Amino acid sequence: MPTSPVSECLYCQDNETLYNLMIKICDLEVSQLFLFKEQSYTGRCNVVYKDHGVDLHKLSDDQRNAFMRDVAKTAKAIDAAFNPTKINYGAYSDTLSHLHMHIVPKYKDGYAFGGVFEMNPQKTFLSETEYEATIAKIKADL
Repeated sequence: MPTSPVSECLYCQDNETLYNLMIKICDLEVSQLFLFKEQSYTGRCNVVYKDHGVDLHKLSDDQRNAFMRDVAKTAKAIDAAFNPTKINYGAYSDTLSHLHMHIVPKYKDGYAFGGVFEMNPQKTFLSETEYEATIAKIKADL
């Protein structure tokens, strides 16, 4: 049983709250790809599964494999675009019952390398031109 109904879901509501946090890049095979506006981790994105209330372990093999292809495709694009030292992955759904995977590039001399991932450090925001350039770099390798 999902812990949050569709009516309270950040991704399903597709409203201003979502777009204050993220910019939609594109649709993938079974997901949507978003760029976080907060860019302490340069290139940080979120791969969001198409349906609400689904846990990774409850997907069929085909559904899970398609979602993980979207995750891997995104990580490869971020790696090609920004050459991070490491890419971290996070799937957190304690209160938001919508399968999504944080793709967090980490850089040896960058923010919080070797430390715990911070969800929203509120330290680095870009100009509209910089967001467009970041998205273009990611899309070039999708």
